[in-house]
Amino acid sequence: MIPISIICPVYNEKKYIAACIESVWSCDYPKDLMEIIFVDGMSRDGTREIIAEYQQKLPQIRLIDNPKQTVSPALNMGIKAAQGEYIFRIDAHAQYPKNYFSVLLQYMIELKADNVGAVWNTLPPDTSVVSKAIAAVLTTPFGIGNAYYRIGSKEIRQTDTVPFGCFHKSLFEKIGYFDEELIRNQDDEFNGRIIKNGGKIFLIPFVEVNYYGRDTLSKTSKMFYQYGLFKPLVNKKLGTPATLRQFVPPLFVITLILTPLLLWILPSLGVVFCSVIALYLLLNFGISLYEATQLKCFPIFLLLPVTFFIVHVSYGWGYLTGIVKILRKRPFAVQINR
Repeated sequence: MIPISIICPVYNEKKYIAACIESVWSCDYPKDLMEIIFVDGMSRDGTREIIAEYQQKLPQIRLIDNPKQTVSPALNMGIKAAQGEYIFRIDAHAQYPKNYFSVLLQYMIELKADNVGAVWNTLPPDTSVVSKAIAAVLTTPFGIGNAYYRIGSKEIRQTDTVPFGCFHKSLFEKIGYFDEELIRNQDDEFNGRIIKNGGKIFLIPFVEVNYYGRDTLSKTSKMFYQYGLFKPLVNKKLGTPATLRQFVPPLFVITLILTPLLLWILPSLGVVFCSVIALYLLLNFGISLYEATQLKCFPIFLLLPVTFFIVHVSYGWGYLTGIVKILRKRPFAVQINR
C-alpha cells in the first residue's frame, strides 16, 4: 500500500466537521499510511476546537493555520506540508464511503490517470423544504447542465473536471499549484491545466460522496454568482474558449434585460425574446412538477421554479460581471461564502 495525504480546507465548519472526520477515519485505507491535514482559515465557530479534540485521539490529524482564509492557499499549504505520495483533496461539507481512498487510488494507478474523482450525492443539510429544493436543483441537468459528477454516470468516463480529486504529489512540481487568485473554480482551472499538459481525468461513478448543499437561497445565489464570476477568468488563464453550455445562463440574463427594450424598439425581435422566456418558464415549471412528484413533496413544487431561476440568473449575472471585470482590468475580490 502507498502513503497518502488527505487535505481538507476548512473555515467555520462546526456543523459538518465531526461527521467528515468520522467518515474519513472509518475508511478502509490503512491508518498507518494516511495523514489528515486540516488547513483552517482561522475559524471562529468552534471548528478548530473540534479538530483539536480529535487530534488528541488520532495522531494522524494535523492542523495548519491559513491566514489568507480562502481555499487555494489552503490547498497549496497542505500539499507542501504533505508527506504522502498521493494527495487527496476533500471538503468538510461531505461524508465519504468506506472505500473512497482505496478505490480511487486503485483506478488512479490502473487508468494511468492524473486525477480521478467520485460522484456527488447532493443532500439537503436539514429537513426544510428550502434545503430540499436546493439539493434537488443541484442534481438535475436543467439546473446544473451536464456536470456528470453532479447528475451521475453509468460508466467510468474521461472528463474535464471532477470534484475534490486524487493526485500524485509530483504533478504539482510538473504543472504548478492551485491558482491563489481564484476564490472559486480553482479546481476547474487546475484540471484544465492537467488536460492542457496532456493529462487525463476520470470520473469513477460507483464511488459516491454524500455532499451537503447550502441551506438558504441567499447562500446558493452567492455561490453560483461566484462560480459564474470566476469562469471567464479561468478561461482567460487557460487560454481556451468557453464551452457553449457556459454561455446559456449569461445569454438568458441578457434576454431578460433586453426583452422589454426590444418590445418597444423592435417588436418583432422582442416577440422572439419573449418566446425564449416562455419556453424557459414552461421547462422550469414542467421539470419542477416532475421533481416534486418524484420526491412526493408538493410544497417543494412551489420553491423549485424559484430555485432554478435563482441558480441560472446568479451564474449568468456573475459570468457577465466577470467578463466586464476582465475588460476593465478590475480585481476579482469577493467575500467568502459559507
